[in-house]
Amino acid sequence: MAKRKRSGFSYLFILLMALGVVAYVFNLGGFKDMVDAARNKEKGYTEEVNNNNGTGNNNSQSDDSNTTTSVKDIKTESLEIPASSYKVTRHAHFALGYDERHEQAAWVAYKLEARETRGRAEREDRFIPDPSVTTRTARHSDYSGSGYDRGHLAPAADFKFSKKAMAESFYMSNMSPQKPRFNRGIWKSLEEQVRENVRKDKAYYIVTGPVLKGGRFRKIGRKTKVSVPKYYYKILLDLEEPEIKAIAFLMKNEGSDKPLSSFVVSIDKVEEITGIDFFPNLPDDLEKKLEASTSLKGWKFD
Repeated sequence: MAKRKRSGFSYLFILLMALGVVAYVFNLGGFKDMVDAARNKEKGYTEEVNNNNGTGNNNSQSDDSNTTTSVKDIKTESLEIPASSYKVTRHAHFALGYDERHEQAAWVAYKLEARETRGRAEREDRFIPDPSVTTRTARHSDYSGSGYDRGHLAPAADFKFSKKAMAESFYMSNMSPQKPRFNRGIWKSLEEQVRENVRKDKAYYIVTGPVLKGGRFRKIGRKTKVSVPKYYYKILLDLEEPEIKAIAFLMKNEGSDKPLSSFVVSIDKVEEITGIDFFPNLPDDLEKKLEASTSLKGWKFD
């Protein structure tokens, strides 16, 4: 009897051991599945993070490419005003940043509409100091006998629509010493062709001025010393759809028989040599595209 009892115990022990092994094996398989599941989950999470960070190959690229802002969303109020170190002086129809060291504006900015080129206001040729510049501007007499013209930065002919605007265009803050052959030649030609173009394109945001950086400047003037710039720039921005465009000109202060197209440069180039940031309120993607361009497409300049 005792022997049989020990044999039954042995069988029972072996059976329990076998069941334990089977349970262990099944548990091990379950553990393995859990590990595999965790790994797959981690892999999926990593791919999702990579896609969201732009290293994936699907949605992120299409999102990045769709960055252009509609022109309708651009705030155009004071869009022509550049960002610079100069205090902004505003008049009825144009604004300027006056450089006291050189006694002239570093930039003059305004919006020109096609209808404004057909006014009847006549030139009065009354050059007077700008009463809005608190540091005082140059005087009419500072140019007398110098051999240089009182060259308009914003041309008087752009303000024929208003007698007041015409008068303000003769403020000395809007004058710069220009060689006669330049002022009455290639510079005048540029001004005239800008007006011809705007009649087609409806409206331009315009910024123009002398280059007042780099090297020494010749001075004129008896009481006020006015610097004679070596170069001038003019920048046009056309936001009328569907042909949004911009163009810049950089011209030496001398007479020239070259076509206006030969003076085209990028806005980026003018920013580089003047230290002025033009059209800073444009959306970054549009500003970058327009300011890098030197294309004459859509413009008519001989």
